[in-house]
Amino acid sequence: MTQQLDSLAPAQQRALDALLEAVKPGKVVALIATPGNGRTTVLRAAQRKLGGRWLGAADLQSAISTRHPLAVEDSVYDLASRALAEDQIVFIDDLNLVLRVIEGCHMYPRGSLVQLAIKSLSDQAKATRRTVVVSTIGAFESIASLAERVSIKDLEVDDYRAVVSAYLAPEHVAALDFPKVHRFARRMTAAQLRRASDGIRQRLESDGTANATDVFIDYLRSAQLISNVDLGEVQTVKLEDLRGLDDVLCALEANVILPLEHGELAAELSLRPKRGVLLAGPPGTGKTTIGRALAHRLRGKFFLVDGTVIAGTPMFYQQLHGVFDAAMRNAPSVVFIDDSDVIFEGQDPGLYRYLLTMLDGLESESAGGVCLMMTAMDVGSLPPALVRSGRIELWLETRLPDESARMALLGDPCAKLPASMGPVDLEQLSSVTADLSGADLKRVVEDGKILYAFDRAKGARTLPITEYFLEALQTVRGNKLRYADAEARARARNPVRPPHFHAPMMLPMGEHAEFMAVVRMEEASAE
Repeated sequence: MTQQLDSLAPAQQRALDALLEAVKPGKVVALIATPGNGRTTVLRAAQRKLGGRWLGAADLQSAISTRHPLAVEDSVYDLASRALAEDQIVFIDDLNLVLRVIEGCHMYPRGSLVQLAIKSLSDQAKATRRTVVVSTIGAFESIASLAERVSIKDLEVDDYRAVVSAYLAPEHVAALDFPKVHRFARRMTAAQLRRASDGIRQRLESDGTANATDVFIDYLRSAQLISNVDLGEVQTVKLEDLRGLDDVLCALEANVILPLEHGELAAELSLRPKRGVLLAGPPGTGKTTIGRALAHRLRGKFFLVDGTVIAGTPMFYQQLHGVFDAAMRNAPSVVFIDDSDVIFEGQDPGLYRYLLTMLDGLESESAGGVCLMMTAMDVGSLPPALVRSGRIELWLETRLPDESARMALLGDPCAKLPASMGPVDLEQLSSVTADLSGADLKRVVEDGKILYAFDRAKGARTLPITEYFLEALQTVRGNKLRYADAEARARARNPVRPPHFHAPMMLPMGEHAEFMAVVRMEEASAE
């Protein structure tokens, strides 16, 4: 059975004190907080202290249900105005649920009239020396200029301890390292902490308190910090499965993963993941695979932006903002933009300007801890202002595998072939595939298996398995040539890169400084 929070957490108490100070005759006061951080709890505490009329969600729904669907603002105004005529103070909880319909829905034709309703209510409060106190999520336009705002700030370590103490036994609370929990997930709400406490209580009671903090964090990682990626739909792969990219993987471990996974060390040395990371390289060299590996490694701290988000619909900015907002609430975290060069081609400049704003905002303390990682095949297709020095702090190159890497990439799937197919000459295959990527090598093995299976199915004499792989190699090479030719003809018909900006298809690491000089020249000429 869940306990109740008898006393307010410190952040909630500070908000209550500020609210009581702000409540004066003739004023409209708005209590604003993240969902789950106790708006209703604080508002109720204020009503118990001051008295007055309470209007909650049930009262709002009852008033709205008796009027025309396009008279929502009239219903709310009539309800609040009558209450204000009868009581010195009126508390309106969950007003955001109504304002979201009126202001936030483009299908509601009378959205601007809610400002008139709120203004009339404010004038009534001033004229009668009475007070209206509302609670909302976010500062809606209709109340922004009329209400004095009080916020419940993000919960700190002491708040975590206060909330959890209401739901777990004292010995379990004493065993928890709350600074470590807060470092791991510093934007938890009171509601999330309550659910986490409920979720681990039984395990702590049965297993003891020796690993209480790890149990708590594991529960947060699996059940509370939810990314926008369904891991069941993502191929299971580990970073160490990638071959020939040891320097890239080492840089990612040090600059991105370490601050996310080693919170105590990161806090001691004031480490944060890199603000902007660019993974650039030819197709099939492991950029998207790195994203898949990070998704499984980081779980609830990984957020994906791809073509399904950037769909060109009127709502895609809202979706994009939602991804960044969730990443900031789960920080430290990673926002992974796959195929960013393809996304930016032909897009309205507003998209990359929005990302510039987000990148610059990631320097702030409130948004700090979010790493924006982008992949690109053609660096020249990226807006110069997006990749200039300072915004992209880590520039990594994925490349075609060398011979030892090709041997490993071919050896992994070939080791799983049934013995009936015979031995594979890996040295011969790795020596003749110098121009292929890791994805191409995988295709060679899969297509070679199909060719072998086809001969088996029709009863033909089978060749040594290496011969099938060599035959598949020619098909893969032919497809690559045809793709390159088709892409060249498409670009010739519809060039998308500005004619004054030219960049190589791929930048070796040594040419990064030269490219950045070109970027700065382009920015200067544009100004």
